[in-house]
Amino acid sequence: MNSTDKQLPQKFYDVLNHEGVVSIVSWGEGEPHLVNTWNSYLVVTEDERILIPAYGMRKTEKNVNVNNRVKLAVGTKEVIGYRDYQGTGYVIEGTAKYIEAGDIFDMMKAKFSFLTRVLEVTISSFKQTI
Repeated sequence: MNSTDKQLPQKFYDVLNHEGVVSIVSWGEGEPHLVNTWNSYLVVTEDERILIPAYGMRKTEKNVNVNNRVKLAVGTKEVIGYRDYQGTGYVIEGTAKYIEAGDIFDMMKAKFSFLTRVLEVTISSFKQTI
């Protein structure tokens, strides 16, 4: 996905407007690691990078420093999915980095006072799963 392409469907944004659990999978040199956050904590930039406030997520950060690939699962039962299924979700793959200062950090800190860093995910693929 090119950074100039607007490819995220409206339904994805609809999902983010309803609460649900976001699972983030990272893997470094060992076993995959899973951490969760909330749909309401995700901020999508104009060029469709996903920003996530991080307070803990220390193991995720260690993994990203070794292997910057991550996978996210995002969903809610409040948005109708395929074939009128009650709920929908997405699996997103991308590359991640942590931001500890600057304009993006300041903007996110104003929204989420608890954060110590921002996890930025640049999307390489996404797929609606249900």
